[in-house]
Amino acid sequence: MNLDTSPIAAIATAPGRGGIGVVRASGKNLQGLAQALFGTALKARHATYIPFTQDDGSLIDQGIAIYFKGPHSYTGEDVIELQGHGGPVVLQMLLQRVLQAGHEFGVRLAEPGEFTRRAYMNDKLDLAQAEAVADLIDASTEAAAKSATQSLSGAFSKTIHTLVERVTHLRMLVEATLDFPEEEIDFLEKSDARGQLKGIVEALDHVFRQASQGALLREGLNVVLVGQPNVGKSSLLNALAGADVAIVTPIAGTTRDKVSETIQIEGIPLNIIDTAGIRGHDEAVDLVERIGIERTWGEVGKADVILHMLDANHGPTLADESILAAFPEGVPVLRIWNKIDLSGHKPSLDQSPEATHIYLSAHDHLGIDLLRAELLRIAGWQQTGESLYLARERHLIALKNAARHLDHATQHAAQTDQSLDLFAEELRLAQTQLSTITGAFSSDDLLGVIFSRFCIGK
Repeated sequence: MNLDTSPIAAIATAPGRGGIGVVRASGKNLQGLAQALFGTALKARHATYIPFTQDDGSLIDQGIAIYFKGPHSYTGEDVIELQGHGGPVVLQMLLQRVLQAGHEFGVRLAEPGEFTRRAYMNDKLDLAQAEAVADLIDASTEAAAKSATQSLSGAFSKTIHTLVERVTHLRMLVEATLDFPEEEIDFLEKSDARGQLKGIVEALDHVFRQASQGALLREGLNVVLVGQPNVGKSSLLNALAGADVAIVTPIAGTTRDKVSETIQIEGIPLNIIDTAGIRGHDEAVDLVERIGIERTWGEVGKADVILHMLDANHGPTLADESILAAFPEGVPVLRIWNKIDLSGHKPSLDQSPEATHIYLSAHDHLGIDLLRAELLRIAGWQQTGESLYLARERHLIALKNAARHLDHATQHAAQTDQSLDLFAEELRLAQTQLSTITGAFSSDDLLGVIFSRFCIGK
């Protein structure tokens, strides 16, 4: 990613029409830009109602200009925000005017995530907080938004900093003992190194559990409905969604392509995907239906959970068993026996070593709660009442790696003093892994990947 520190500008609001739109500029000294745009300087942290004009004096819009003097701004640099009407044409004209007026000052169009990257580089945010900005924008549930806000406020970073400090303190004691072996101090006993290490391991395990739960809020589960035509897949999608998002008819093969709907259960987003029904090998299908079936198997390959739909009124068929045999290994499969309103079964969940069977009626909404609870169980969701951290995959990997190094350190601590150098090295490696979460230790390549996924203007 470009590390150019010249002034930047971009539209900061989402594409499309809105009541208000914002164009933002950031740089080391923007009063010259303000003078070029408005013919006057702007007072810091004051909203100024002012006309936005072209260089020939013709009016673009009228709105509010706000000047934030660095370092008291989002990026830590001078920031000017122009708030006008939110039409896409108006905002493009306003952005072009800013770039034109700022040409002599080197103002250029911002890259994706560059405003937030500058906030990170200027110590306004650490890396975990910067990622939380994007997570808050992308949050698909209220619970995810609350967790992202927690991380943005620094709660996750503070927890990681505390862990790093504890590891650093223990590492300092170990290395001090290595530096002064002539004192013959029984380090492991007198400093309670094993007890300190045990406490760090327990704290890290607690953070990992919270982060894992938070990752569910961010990513959710891909749940794919699979089965023969007319077993009630679309009806189940509608029952779970609480709305008629899929067409339901008695005619087999109504669904020809996937239908997706994101719902939430206990704040966990579930991406429910209804697919085309799969017929037996001896049943004729037309070209469109054949393409739909191919797409069904494509979605199955990306599933986190497969709901294998069956007709409880007719029982299993050879086609049902052939579908089941074709599912990929390692993906949880729930066998959903639908239409119990016709078969006489009662809503129930039957867990056996071979499979989990759920008897329900999508039409009458019987047994739907059993399915919801089982999906939460598969997701590993536990209602703890604690604030969760909206962790990313890289955070979980770093926490796992840190735990592995602390486990090695525990093994060395159980041995003789001759293993203290290895003990110290494993503590150093654990500290490095934890520091990557907040960006205290991060490569430029990692930063480039993270910020390139932001939208332009943020």
